[in-house]
Amino acid sequence: MKDLGGRGRVAAVLGPTNTGKTHYAIDRMLAHRTGVIGLPLRLLAREVYDKIVAIRGPSVVALVTGEERIVPPRTQYWVCTVEAMPLENGADFVAIDEIQLCADPERGHVFTDRLLYARGLHETLFMGADTMRNAIAALVPGAEFLRRERFSQLVYAGSKKISRMPGRSAIVGFSVENLYATAELLRRQKGGAAVVMGALSPRTRNAQVELYQNGDVDVLVATDAIGMGLNLDIKHVAFSGLRKFDGRKMRDLWPNELAQIAGRAGRHTADGSFGVTGEAPLLDDQVAEAIVNHRFAPVRKVMWRNSDLDFGSADRLIASLDEGTRDEWLQKARQADDLGAFKAISARPEIAERLGDARAVRLLWDVCRIPDFRGISHAEHAELLGRIFEFLHETRRVPDDWLARQVKRIDRPQGDIDTLSKRLAYIRTWTYVAQRNGWVDDVAHWRGETRAVEDRLSDALHTALTQRFVDRRTSVLLRRLKQRESLVADVNDQGEVSVEGQVLGRIEGFRFRQDETASPDEAKTLKQAALAALKPEFHLRADRMYNAPDTEFDLTEQGGLMWGELAVGKLTKGDEAMKPVPEAFVDEEAGEEVVQKVQRRLQHFIDRRIAAQFEPLLAMSRDEGVTGLARGVAFQLLENFGIVPRGEIAEDVKALDQEARGLLRKHGVRFGQYTIFLPALLKPAPTRLRLVMWGLWKGIDVFPDSPPPGLVTIPVDPAAPEGHATMAGYKPAGQRAIRIDMLERLADLLRNENSRAGFEANPDMLSISGLTLEQFADLMGGLGYKAEKGERVKVKAAPEAPKTTDAAPKPEEGAEPAASTAPEGADETLLQDLPGDAVEGAEAREAAPEPAPEPAAEDVGEPAPETVAAPADDTPQDTAPEMEVFYTFTWAPRGRGAARPRREDGGQRGAPKGKRNEGGKGGGKRNDRGKGGKRQGGERDTKPKTYTFKPEKSDKVDPDNPFAALAALKDKT
Repeated sequence: MKDLGGRGRVAAVLGPTNTGKTHYAIDRMLAHRTGVIGLPLRLLAREVYDKIVAIRGPSVVALVTGEERIVPPRTQYWVCTVEAMPLENGADFVAIDEIQLCADPERGHVFTDRLLYARGLHETLFMGADTMRNAIAALVPGAEFLRRERFSQLVYAGSKKISRMPGRSAIVGFSVENLYATAELLRRQKGGAAVVMGALSPRTRNAQVELYQNGDVDVLVATDAIGMGLNLDIKHVAFSGLRKFDGRKMRDLWPNELAQIAGRAGRHTADGSFGVTGEAPLLDDQVAEAIVNHRFAPVRKVMWRNSDLDFGSADRLIASLDEGTRDEWLQKARQADDLGAFKAISARPEIAERLGDARAVRLLWDVCRIPDFRGISHAEHAELLGRIFEFLHETRRVPDDWLARQVKRIDRPQGDIDTLSKRLAYIRTWTYVAQRNGWVDDVAHWRGETRAVEDRLSDALHTALTQRFVDRRTSVLLRRLKQRESLVADVNDQGEVSVEGQVLGRIEGFRFRQDETASPDEAKTLKQAALAALKPEFHLRADRMYNAPDTEFDLTEQGGLMWGELAVGKLTKGDEAMKPVPEAFVDEEAGEEVVQKVQRRLQHFIDRRIAAQFEPLLAMSRDEGVTGLARGVAFQLLENFGIVPRGEIAEDVKALDQEARGLLRKHGVRFGQYTIFLPALLKPAPTRLRLVMWGLWKGIDVFPDSPPPGLVTIPVDPAAPEGHATMAGYKPAGQRAIRIDMLERLADLLRNENSRAGFEANPDMLSISGLTLEQFADLMGGLGYKAEKGERVKVKAAPEAPKTTDAAPKPEEGAEPAASTAPEGADETLLQDLPGDAVEGAEAREAAPEPAPEPAAEDVGEPAPETVAAPADDTPQDTAPEMEVFYTFTWAPRGRGAARPRREDGGQRGAPKGKRNEGGKGGGKRNDRGKGGKRQGGERDTKPKTYTFKPEKSDKVDPDNPFAALAALKDKT
């Protein structure tokens, strides 16, 4: 065995994790003038380097790893990976961490070599697990042993779902695929996770750890790299698997390996826990107990490889590396990658001929010790090493142009996580080459260049990892919420809510609508943060709304209450039909004060809106002068929002005297033939409000739309709720509904027609309804008339006749004047308040003298419709005459006892006051059953009766009337 000259104190500080062994070694090293500490991972070396630099400054601390070399001129303390330790610089202090790795199949021989030969001039420390006590005692005679106990307790927590993983947890997996899948799940459920793997560069690893340490994420996903001394704030460690690939095969983790990782939970005096998650099986009870109590089988063999090498030739070097040992504590290590590469390359003829001296053999061995960072096949890795050896053997340098091309191919910080990870692994090869003294011309340049490329790729990889596995928005908010800091929301003109620069969603009125892309778990955090930040905004908005004028508010046809373009509430059913109650759209988290303020403001608005648009109706209900039956009618109008079909209150209307009617008319009530209503409430605005209040009172879920303003008729909607057309101001008749005020005008025209003998629609009727002849026929059918369709020769317009002052032609003697029959649906009182022809203006007409009674139709017979021959023209006789369609309308009651128009004094329309009797228009009793008389024997005649009204004849004839000439010709004959 070689002797490095150390004669100082040798001690082994052994114990479980979280005992402060590494911290103790740092303190001991700094107590000496110089020192070297070897660590198992590049990541851990960087962590310890940063700690020492913080204490002593960068000018006296060196960092040496395979890919990184920072060596100040006045270096006193060396922080290295175990493989990169400078063993012959005569340091006062030497320390090796994680000494139990002497038993590792892959790297154990390196640690064993340091155990056997690395010594400080004054002090040497070995730190690791207590399982190495016997091995160290046997291999290092005279070593002291220091036992350190764990600062905190470690307990087994069994299995936990990832969704229920406690905060400050680390989930450990043993494959990249497993790590990525776990991180994806955590992003959806907990805002994300930091990712730590041994293959990461220190820069990427530190950036990821910072995400975890500062609280941006609450969970760390890592490989077993965290078990090697990485000190993180972890409270719980969960294994997502219990098997790993050790470079040759899949195997179960050993209990001491599990303990090394589980021990990361609970730092310093804080207790920790460990368990399993995902598809990992529960730990065996004995294994769990061993981890908790830190009791494991001692190491009986450590890996060893001869370090006393013979570089006389390739074969002699291989033989020295393959040399065995007879020591019972040492076990020959399996062939490492460097020896495998040396055998493969040295066997190539073009390489073998160059291995003629010890310098060439040593050079090839140094090249073969370049780790296979890329993880490609052994053959490809050997090919690359052979090329580097050829450069170094021929020119003693790796050519700058060739190295530049290799680096340039890698210097591309674009791509996904896998692509960037591969490029980062590739650049580590060239970083390693640049760190070797004498392998490149400009060492400082290439160290800086490769380091810069590694930094760029590291930053890009960190960004890619963060973008994929961290929801930055959720993680930031979680950190602020845990710190209980006051959050301030920023709301832009579009209503977007952002906190700490993260857009959380939109605020609509007084309700927060979070981002729909968030997962359910993210949504919970977003809403919690947003509502915490929006409380001041809610109060400010409530104040602005309370002081806003009514002109800024509106009511939708579905009962929604709008403040500008913001939906802030809706109407609900109140205790009275005309008193709906608004419901404010306010998130509960805004506070009861905001809810009440918004509620009061909406109530003020709707109360004033109803008072303004239904002022005539409300004034009538408050008029104390309206009493008795009139008040009952007014109350029914109030309950029905100002529109009541006459048939529903026929008896009440019949009982009203003229004085009572006058009181109601004073408030704008119109007693129509079909409807009792207030015309002022038929305007569009009151109609929309009436439909909303009626829909609320009836409990309708979706209110039918209000008809467009200005339409006389609308199609009947079969799906509309019963009564909707009436509340919209229309009466259904056939396939269409006609506006109730226009229906009363049409009724005025129909009273002048002979509905018994039949009549045709005149232009005034069609003009009022705005319908075609066919549509009008359907409408009349809905009103109780029978429409008979016919065709006839279209009468040509006669040539204009000279103007004449003769009176209009008189009807033929014996012809019955036009008769008026009440349409179906009109009750007996439908004309009681109107003795004249029109319903409105009845007071004036009642004062006018009644026309003289005319003979009954039954006495004179019903005349046949008069046919006027068309004048001759020049049309050829063989040309077919032009035909036209016409309809003849007759009253066709749908059942017996059709309603008859009667006057208030019980008489029949058409007879002068004081002269009416039971005999009808003729004035005397009839021997047979007459229209207006009784049967002999005193029985009441139940046949339908015809009431006539003879309009005044005009003395003038419209000269533009096409029938004027025909009328004049008739008078002459």
